[in-house]
Amino acid sequence: MKDKRVIVTGGAGFIGSNVAEGLATDNEVIIIDDLSSGRLQNIEHLTSRPNVRFIQGSIADLSLLQKAFDGAEYIFHQAALASVAMSIQDPLRTNEVNILGTLNVLVAARDRHVKKVVIASSCAVYGDTPSLPAREEMPANPLSPYAVTKATGEQYCCVFHHVFGLATVCLRYFNVYGPRQDPSSEYAAVVPKFITAALAGKPLTIFGDGQQTRDFVFVKDVVSANVLAAKTHATGAFNIGSGRQTSVNELANLVLKLTGHELAPLHHPPKAGEIRYSFADISRAREFGYSPKHNLEEGIRKTISSFQSPRIS
Repeated sequence: MKDKRVIVTGGAGFIGSNVAEGLATDNEVIIIDDLSSGRLQNIEHLTSRPNVRFIQGSIADLSLLQKAFDGAEYIFHQAALASVAMSIQDPLRTNEVNILGTLNVLVAARDRHVKKVVIASSCAVYGDTPSLPAREEMPANPLSPYAVTKATGEQYCCVFHHVFGLATVCLRYFNVYGPRQDPSSEYAAVVPKFITAALAGKPLTIFGDGQQTRDFVFVKDVVSANVLAAKTHATGAFNIGSGRQTSVNELANLVLKLTGHELAPLHHPPKAGEIRYSFADISRAREFGYSPKHNLEEGIRKTISSFQSPRIS
């Protein structure tokens, strides 16, 4: 993708800032973020460029989106409250941001004649699937308010495609990790929590027995998936993962090995609303060119390095 005007909502967040960075090499990029969870530090190396503009604002503000989307060709919708735990604590706020916000993005994109909207969905829509790997044709079985919002966002995308002719792609992210993932958040994912604990010489905390599995995918591969989904004829829902499952215990052992620490993890009770086993069939995404380039050990090494260095990776 080159010489396009693109929008990245949630562009100061972990995944959004990486998407914005990938696009900024050859395109005009407008980042929209209300900084409720995103950080200016994630994009300060981008906003100094003449082709990158930052707008502080919320996807709940339709009029702001209408103005920002004027002349844009592609929308990369990454903004969300992306926490199962938070959605259980505050389902109303999660609904407002994730469903109403997504609807606002679609309405503004339709009204401004955007070519395509690529939205961040989630493997959470599957719930505990009766068989693995998870495939796109499996019925949704959300187990948390967060998962419900993502499934609803996908339905809205489908409707806007069929009713209004707006091209939409929903990328069902599995467990994304990498540079700029915030380890200090109360709802931080397991990879940054493990890495920061190990680097600090503290024991790793595992919720449950650690036998639960996840499909960990490096953020740079997710960036590639977004760009490919936008510039090809792809529409609909696609799994974006590594296509491999790793147990939380295996992840913990890898982090300990790569950081040089040998600490016995602490086990806590499992979290409510979390699924037991998960990994993706990525064959459908391969049809539009997606092919993850980073294996888990390589990705964890790069993530550890980014946490050790003050320079933004």
